[in-house]
Amino acid sequence: MIEFAIPLQALDKFIVQYNVGQALLLLFILSIPGSLIVGSRKVVALNLLGFGLLFLLSPASLTEEFYYRLLGMVLLVVGPVLYATAPN
Repeated sequence: MIEFAIPLQALDKFIVQYNVGQALLLLFILSIPGSLIVGSRKVVALNLLGFGLLFLLSPASLTEEFYYRLLGMVLLVVGPVLYATAPN
C-alpha cells in the first residue's frame, strides 16, 4: 500500500490545480481529432452537440468561469448546423 501513496499524492497535487471546465475542455480538444479520423461530419457534429451539453449543464460551482457556458451555447448552435449540412 505504501508504494502507491507517493505517485497518487503527486497526481493529486497536479490535478488540484485544474477545475472541471478545464478538464472538459481538454477532453473536447482531444476528442475532435478522434472524431475527424472517422471521416464523418455527422460524428463530428454529434461530438460538438455532446460537449455543448456538457459545458452548458455542468454546475457553475465546478467550472468557475462563464465562458465555458458560452462555449457550450456556441457548440449547441454549430453542432446542429454541421449535422444538417453533412452529406448522407
